[in-house]
Amino acid sequence: MLPFATSAVREAVNADAVLARVKDETGIDLQVLTGEEEARLTFLAARRWFGWSAGKLLLLDIGGGSLEVAYGIDEDPDTAVSLPLGAGRLTAGWLPGDPADSADVKALRRHVRAQIARTVGEFSRAGRPDHVVATSKTFKQLARIAGAPGSSEGLHVQRTLSRRSLEEWVPRLAGMTVVERAALPGVSEGRAAQLLAGALVAEGAMDLLGVEELEICPWALREGVILRRLDHLPEE
Repeated sequence: MLPFATSAVREAVNADAVLARVKDETGIDLQVLTGEEEARLTFLAARRWFGWSAGKLLLLDIGGGSLEVAYGIDEDPDTAVSLPLGAGRLTAGWLPGDPADSADVKALRRHVRAQIARTVGEFSRAGRPDHVVATSKTFKQLARIAGAPGSSEGLHVQRTLSRRSLEEWVPRLAGMTVVERAALPGVSEGRAAQLLAGALVAEGAMDLLGVEELEICPWALREGVILRRLDHLPEE
């Protein structure tokens, strides 16, 4: 068992009570990852998936509670940040309407861009990446509605998302109800509500970081946790 928790527990006001109850009822000690650890472990997974030939990697990951961005040429990124820009968090706090109110969408877009802008300098100083990759269900779903192959075609089929396609989809998603979004290819009913917020984060990150196109990585945080554990197993 490799039990871990991310931003939902990390930032909860009753986190200690949650961890204690999990321990009492299951006997499991949850490891609460920091935002930077999330970014670094996800980067490790992407590096192992794409290999050394991918060169300098820029990684984007949109979770329910946070956005992780990491950059580097090794297995451990040179720069890794975590921002409170998760799709679930932003939907709950900024987009109460169904469909979303246009004023709320504009306000959220400004908030997202202001948060990301604070970190752009850290990455621009590092130079241009050779390859930009993204993980998470949000990016996978955005790539799918923009025309990427479906999951039935296998893990090793290349899936990309261009900024141009994303910019065309954002206003369309903003005008849809949750039910209408759930009917889009590759969008699950449980995640349809937060797809718009996720799209706004993806759009802001790609724009401010100068990304024209990115490739979807099948591996993410879960695989990073497993890989790090395997790396530290004693040799027999």
